[in-house]
Amino acid sequence: MNHKKTLKNPYFFIASLGGIGLIRFAPGTFGSIFAWFLFIFLSHYLNMIFMTFIAFLFAVWVCENVSKDLEEKDDKSIVIDELVGMWIALIPAVYFADTQFERTIIAIVALLLFRAFDILKPYPIYYLDQKFKNGFGVVIDDVAAGMITLLILIPLSLLLF
Repeated sequence: MNHKKTLKNPYFFIASLGGIGLIRFAPGTFGSIFAWFLFIFLSHYLNMIFMTFIAFLFAVWVCENVSKDLEEKDDKSIVIDELVGMWIALIPAVYFADTQFERTIIAIVALLLFRAFDILKPYPIYYLDQKFKNGFGVVIDDVAAGMITLLILIPLSLLLF
């Protein structure tokens, strides 16, 4: 383990979402679940489209700084990128659902679809993952997984609800 993968390193602390990325089994899934709950809480108080944009910029900056010190640029312990992608995927739950039941269904489907796209990495997600090897590259494949999920959930939520 690289000596910079420590929670005492502020960049790593943020990139691993306070240590969630250090969970040995499925850190990306746990990071996504954390992002899911955080999004639900914050969406009651803040504009989540704006917050997601700010989170994207912040995540790119953090990932650029933390990846300088890591052997693997997109280390599995970095899960702030899952937060950004998951927040993109969850936007329909806030802006296209009228009832709590609808929001819950959309949020669950968003989590499942996002994780599937993030793990399987179909085109263009795989291409973006391979093309960029910097802070932007760490985040952009998760943004793409979130966008694909979003593009599926908007028409689906409009048709079903």
